[in-house]
Amino acid sequence: MSVMRRSLLVVVSAVTAVVMGAGSGTAVAPVSASAPPPASNPAPAPIAPEADLAHHGQVSLRDGQLHVWIGSENHGPSGLPDATVRLDFSVHLAPGQSLPPACLWGGDRTVLCRTGELRAGGRAHGTGLDLLAPGAPAEVVVDVDTAWNGGASDRNPENDHHRVLAPATGDPYIF
Repeated sequence: MSVMRRSLLVVVSAVTAVVMGAGSGTAVAPVSASAPPPASNPAPAPIAPEADLAHHGQVSLRDGQLHVWIGSENHGPSGLPDATVRLDFSVHLAPGQSLPPACLWGGDRTVLCRTGELRAGGRAHGTGLDLLAPGAPAEVVVDVDTAWNGGASDRNPENDHHRVLAPATGDPYIF
């Protein structure tokens, strides 16, 4: 490249930088033909993985004995290392009851259970709960939802929220 062309390129680059920077109110350093191009914007922050968590199961109630079975699945596209499902009951549950190892009490009406790893398109092992509702209520409402989804985004959160009415008939009510 000739000296004249190189000089013209430097002048055009400098004028372009000054004109573009004049409207933004920021100072612009002159650009030389031998300087590397300015750094581009930093890479955007990583986006959370996407997973579609869903809970299914059944609830039955008879003579104050409440039986709940719940299984979770992930419709994908990303896997989850773990998630937590929350079960909220409309009645107080008897204190001191033991829970499966993957579950813990979140209050006198709430139980939280880990799902374990959920591969995309995979199911977790189901968890069964046998609980006592003192006073033998005529019915129990169980609200099922996701307490924590492993930090993933879920474009279809409707399939991990359920409200189940279980009259004291002993029949299984499926969700």
